[in-house]
Order: sequence, then C-alpha cells, then structure tokens
Amino acid sequence: MGCGRVGSSLARALERRGHSVAVIDINADSFRRLGPDFHGRTIKGVGFDKKVLVSAGIKQADGFAAVSSGDNSNILAARVVRETFGIDNVVARIYDQGRAEVYERLGIPSVATVRWAADQVLRRLVPEGSEPEWRDAAGTVRLLRLGAHDGWVGRRIGDIETAIRSKVPFLSRFGQGLVPDAATLLQDGDTLFVAAGNDDVSRIESVLAAPPPRH
Repeated sequence: MGCGRVGSSLARALERRGHSVAVIDINADSFRRLGPDFHGRTIKGVGFDKKVLVSAGIKQADGFAAVSSGDNSNILAARVVRETFGIDNVVARIYDQGRAEVYERLGIPSVATVRWAADQVLRRLVPEGSEPEWRDAAGTVRLLRLGAHDGWVGRRIGDIETAIRSKVPFLSRFGQGLVPDAATLLQDGDTLFVAAGNDDVSRIESVLAAPPPRH
C-alpha cells in the first residue's frame, strides 16, 4: 500500500525477484512511478478498505507492506490485513518512533523512518559504535556490528566469545558473510557481529577495543 518513492521502489524490486505484486494507492497518478516495465496490478483506493484489499488479492497474498506517507493509514491497514485476513507477514512504515515501538510490541513489525535514517548515518560516521544492526521488538537483545583491536587478529573466535561472554553468530570478511566455528581465526579487516543484551553492550565494546588480556 502506497506508491510513493518507497512503495514504487519496493514493488519494482519485488517483481525483479520474481514475485507477483499488487500496488494500492488512493492517487492513480502515483502509479506512473512504477514505470512501463512494471507488470503487476494497480488498484486505486484506500489501503485499509476491505473491498479494496480483496480486489488487490489479499486473500492469496504472502505479505503486505504499508508504506504510504500517513502513519495512521499504515497502522490501520496493517491491522486490518493481519486481524481480518490473517496475514502474518506484515510491515508498516511509521514516521513516529514512539508509535513504531508500540506497534512492534503488538507484533506488527515497523520501520520508523527517522530512527532508521539516524541509525544508518551513525553507523557510517562511527562504524565501531553500538548502534545495532538488529534489535528485538522489546528492545532487550541486539546484534552489534563491531571491529576489534589489532591484538585480536589471529585469535580464535571461541577465545573471543569467551572473553566477551557473548556469541559471534557471523562475521564479515572481504565483504562476504562467514559463519565461524570456535576454531576460526580472526583476520585483519574482519567485522564481528555480536549477539548481546542491552546491559552487555558497553562491556563488550570495552573488551574488543582493547588488546587481549595477557595470561
């Protein structure tokens, strides 16, 4: 739902991946953003109207994205799709970060536009910072993207996990993901992805920012 810049880009990207896509927007002129190569369905109407959703094929849908410019419309459409049509795979774009957090706790995944943009900029300004790559809906668990002091290069991932008392589910090496085991050696330039609770973030950052302790 929503054929603005985000919605039209999302629709085209899904279609390129082989998905069948239907786009709902209250303004028919918005469909021009889809371009001449778009072969999906376009439905003019209000995205939380049940008849409009049915005409868009919601009963056969595997997922629904509410990405219009209105928080209220996105929230309402996401709830109708989930509660009336039983679609669990629902995402809503919400500008108000407070509302986004509330609806995440209610089980509706959301993208808070301002928070997302701020996080992305912060990650690029301070790549070793603690802004999470992912956090759970309750905000208690994070996946951190962290570098490590040069002194850790050549150390086993198992030793690093012992030192930080947290798991390293994967790392990035030369731009590619790698699932390590305990014997995997950390190489220069590797980026660690660490699963952590909120209370452990500062401790983990401190451990990895310093050279390994000498025994």
